[in-house]
Amino acid sequence: MAADIDPAVPLTVQSEIALKPGDHFKECNHCPEMVDIPPGEFLMGSPEGEPGRSEDEGPRHMVSISRQFAVGKFEVTFEEWDECTTDGGCEYVPMDVGGRGSLPVINVSWEDAQIYVTWLSKHTGKTYRLLTEAEWEYAARAQTSQRFFFGDDESLLADYAWFNWNSELRAHPVGTKKPNGFGLFDTSGNVWEWCEDCYKSYYTDESSDGSAVKFEECSRHVMRGGSFSHVPYGVRPAQRNKAPYSRYKGLGFRVARTLERAE
Repeated sequence: MAADIDPAVPLTVQSEIALKPGDHFKECNHCPEMVDIPPGEFLMGSPEGEPGRSEDEGPRHMVSISRQFAVGKFEVTFEEWDECTTDGGCEYVPMDVGGRGSLPVINVSWEDAQIYVTWLSKHTGKTYRLLTEAEWEYAARAQTSQRFFFGDDESLLADYAWFNWNSELRAHPVGTKKPNGFGLFDTSGNVWEWCEDCYKSYYTDESSDGSAVKFEECSRHVMRGGSFSHVPYGVRPAQRNKAPYSRYKGLGFRVARTLERAE
């Protein structure tokens, strides 16, 4: 059974090592709530013939993530971002579209997201970062392999995601739909999420251990999850997209946390 750790205090080394998959923790009052994710293997990408598949979702390949890590239970919210600006860690104030608070922060570039995780790391004394693309898909799939993390029946999607059939083409407060099997919300739809990786139009062995794909002259970074404006095939776990250092109303991010582990 998942345990909740004191929400106001950074984890001690001992409590961090004692975390079990599914445990939740927060390391300050306005820090993202994190979920411990187990290590494992999965097939990254989509099979040929999957409805809505794009060529950049292949070749499908096995990825082995040997490290345990934590992932934000929700997309980072305006409330959490505004704490960074109040504390002086973030100078940029993103423009909202109809509200802030528990809505996912939008109009943030990849560089903006890097500034936030840098502040969060300094604020807590722990290592926060963006998810790698492989980690993102692993976390979104939550040990499933179907078209969606809940199965293949897209008629059920409205129970789990904000997308163009039910969103009124706007973002919604985080956590208002059902979570996936790891207890993560909005991995499908609501807003796109920045990943750490540079974008390549095909997969290589570089990500077989779950690490980020990096190279010089990286002009575009990976976005995952789809948004409120997409049809069902656009919010599948395998769906990929890319952007330069952009800010727009359908794009936010989620954070990861590197964890200490007992040998």
